[in-house]
Amino acid sequence: MSTGYVYHELYGWHDTGTHASLVPADPRRGIQPFRHLENPEAKRRVHELVVATGLIDRLTRLAPRPATDDEILLVHTPGHLARLTSANDTGGDGGDGGTPFGRGGLDIARLATGGAIRAVEAVLDGEVDNAYALVRPPGHHAVPDSGMGFCMLANIAIAIRAARRSRGVERVAVVDVDVHHGNGTQTVFWEDPTVLALSLHQDRMFPPDSGHLTERGEGAGFGYTLNLPLPPGTGNGGYLEAARRVVLPALRRFRPDLVIIAAGFDANALDPLGRMMVTPRGYREITRVVLDAAADLCEGRVVAVHEGGYAPAYVPFCANAVIEVLAGVTEPLKEPFSFDNLGQQELQPHQDAAIKAAEELLGDI
Repeated sequence: MSTGYVYHELYGWHDTGTHASLVPADPRRGIQPFRHLENPEAKRRVHELVVATGLIDRLTRLAPRPATDDEILLVHTPGHLARLTSANDTGGDGGDGGTPFGRGGLDIARLATGGAIRAVEAVLDGEVDNAYALVRPPGHHAVPDSGMGFCMLANIAIAIRAARRSRGVERVAVVDVDVHHGNGTQTVFWEDPTVLALSLHQDRMFPPDSGHLTERGEGAGFGYTLNLPLPPGTGNGGYLEAARRVVLPALRRFRPDLVIIAAGFDANALDPLGRMMVTPRGYREITRVVLDAAADLCEGRVVAVHEGGYAPAYVPFCANAVIEVLAGVTEPLKEPFSFDNLGQQELQPHQDAAIKAAEELLGDI
């Protein structure tokens, strides 16, 4: 099994400024300069762990290239691209007031989107069996006319439409495991029955009024948006049950030509922006469910594109677990944290109820 790996040092140079966590520094208000929660540390440390453990030697490096205007405009409006372009020399915001970027920010966002495109093309071309794109900034919140939630460009959505145009891929399933709802992907493909937009996320987290069970798509796309909002505190047991009882049957019904995992790690047990308790073991098992399904349905064509995750000491072990599964590692890295003994790691009744509610919607795929 060959696994492609996309990373570029410039991803760590994406500048989100001196925010105090999520709030812009402002001495007049007593807000001391610090750093934005979306900073380079977590993803840089993922890459360094992959290198330090020798896992990199089992991967095929794939060099990213910048996404073109033409590719970006497959998803985004000319107005959104023009806004980002006009602020590229000075720095600005992605459009929602909460997505800051420094000088050259659009250049790096293009490289992140191009990294997702490169990973998808490499898998579709048979250059590698599957791939992991460790890109930054993330993308799954960006909507056609605006960035949102630290996301400047819709990396996965653009990669899907670019691959559809250049490689003729027809049916693509997106399995989003970020703790926040994949609203951008949902919006782009809301009326598209050839893209299954499936999101597992913390109920009513971010965006605040988004990701409900009742959001199903419209027109020909009805049923191909599937949300599973999970209760705060859901751990490995709940997530794995969701993977087995919702993700797996949804993929089997949809029969994709390609599966893309929106690999967010902010559902981890230490994340400051989520209230879930997933551990590396949980991410490992969820990935195995998806990979095994893809082996039966689409010759194992899986691409994981990195999204969120804001616990720099812990995210590397979560991401490493996913990459190991993709690469077929049989002796995984021993995870040094011992959070599997936290409460609610087994499926709880209220979590089971949420999963059952999503199971009832599978018939519309």
